[in-house]
Amino acid sequence: MKLTILACIVFAFSLTIFFSACKKEGGANGNEIVVGEYASLTGNTATFGKSSHNGTALAIDEINAAGGVLGKQIKLISEDDQSKPEDAVNAVQKLINRDHIVALLGEVASGRSRAGGPIAQAAKIPMISPASTDEEVTKIGDYIFRICFIDPFQGEVLANFAMKTLHAKRAAVLVDNKQPYSLGLESSFNATIRKNGADIVNEQAYTSGDKDFRAALTSIRASNPDVIFVPGYYGEVSLIVRQARELGITVPLIGGDGWDSPELTKGAEAQFNNTFFSNHLSTEDPDPAVQNFIKKYKAKYNSEPDAMAALGYDSGNILADAIKRAGSTDPQKLRDAIAATKDFPGVTGSITIDKDRNASKPLTILQIVDGKYHFAQRISAKGDPMTEFKPMAAGTK
Repeated sequence: MKLTILACIVFAFSLTIFFSACKKEGGANGNEIVVGEYASLTGNTATFGKSSHNGTALAIDEINAAGGVLGKQIKLISEDDQSKPEDAVNAVQKLINRDHIVALLGEVASGRSRAGGPIAQAAKIPMISPASTDEEVTKIGDYIFRICFIDPFQGEVLANFAMKTLHAKRAAVLVDNKQPYSLGLESSFNATIRKNGADIVNEQAYTSGDKDFRAALTSIRASNPDVIFVPGYYGEVSLIVRQARELGITVPLIGGDGWDSPELTKGAEAQFNNTFFSNHLSTEDPDPAVQNFIKKYKAKYNSEPDAMAALGYDSGNILADAIKRAGSTDPQKLRDAIAATKDFPGVTGSITIDKDRNASKPLTILQIVDGKYHFAQRISAKGDPMTEFKPMAAGTK
């Protein structure tokens, strides 16, 4: 019988209490500082976890090659949560009680961060999520951080982009009703649309793992929207866009950073024309730091990094920087150092951790043209355009 997420958390918390009484002091003994990572290395969002892990591993390799931190090498121990919240609980429990980590990196998906986060908080192990944008994640407690923007900001920016840039007055929404990430984006997007006098003309829902979205899309088509907002993860979004185009829906579809995957457009590149999504990075960014990261990532993995890889890279570097500033791996001192992060020069932008342990940073809008992700616009942490919108036509090289 499968345990519910809540039951897993209660069970894991009780184990934390048990192990805390008998565990040996660990994490920073000898010549190593042991850091844990939990990620979706397999399962339905595996590209997220693999990319994030690759970026994190690249950062740790570079840090160690440069002499490590506090005279010690960082040892990264990774656990695969198989894209499942209940396995995220087990992974975090193992890393804390078996491996005696001093800090935790992960998860990418908000639902799994909300599952694993309470375990880290109970054990007072600092946790940094590279990419969980759901507002509730850092509300778990004062040891939980993130280095990505949050859904209220992302949803608001996307709504403004739809209205002010795409000139939409009628929006439809297709939301994953089982994913906190998707529901959070929907809430912010809808509130901003209505606040500014536009209309939500149709709202439809699906569940992660669904394959057929034609009934919902047929209903949306009948409502004649100017834009369709799909705040989901790439697996379902890939099918939604294909099926929308097959049904003759030609209006723009837009979404959040959960779209970012090399699997999104495979085999249907032209069908993704006139689609846009918010993200943390554009590989077309001329910033030398970004281009240098891309060069190093390609050299190590023989592929181009996505935003999840960049966020993993930034999370590893921010943790190492905090350990250095703390001068210790003591949990309280390390927590305080992470909280004090200001203007960190990440490849995903300048990162400052605010009072709620969220990252204040810019956002990038990408346009998909013939299967490629192109820079369209950059938005400041205050929500103001930093660049002009640069649309591209299909067939543009």
